[in-house]
Amino acid sequence: MEIQETIVNRVAASGLITIDPATYYPEGERVIYDIKDNLFQGLILREKDFRAFLKEHDFSLYEGKFVGIICSADAIVPTWAYMLLASHMEPYAKKVVFGDSDTLETVLYLEALDAVDFEQFRDKRVIVKGCADVPVPSAGYVELTNRLRKVARSIMFGEACSTVPVYKRK
Repeated sequence: MEIQETIVNRVAASGLITIDPATYYPEGERVIYDIKDNLFQGLILREKDFRAFLKEHDFSLYEGKFVGIICSADAIVPTWAYMLLASHMEPYAKKVVFGDSDTLETVLYLEALDAVDFEQFRDKRVIVKGCADVPVPSAGYVELTNRLRKVARSIMFGEACSTVPVYKRK
């Protein structure tokens, strides 16, 4: 007599939905432009020199890229300089932000979440996958939680075999 056991995928049968935050990661090259290279003697920004640079610089180098603008030098850079630089980059770049790579990733991720229809998670039990192949900023996880909390029945973090409860509707 042969006994055949049926293997049951309990995770699939549980009704849990796994969200991989990496799916919201916008693909594209990231570039950080450091305005310190435009400072006179590394200290000040000269408007005339900066405007000449803006006329001569090939901004097509930023075509299709995500750009963060920073100043790593300990210098006072007028706000208008960042504005001018952004106005020249914007026609080419996919996105221009003021900030380092962490700020850039956060802005990109939050914008990606704006495009998600969270109604699909209404009254669902959701697991937010913890390991991603791409950099998901902590701010992204926080915002994902904020948005899910409004619709999901429960939110867990991790993998189906080992989750940390985050939220459960009463």
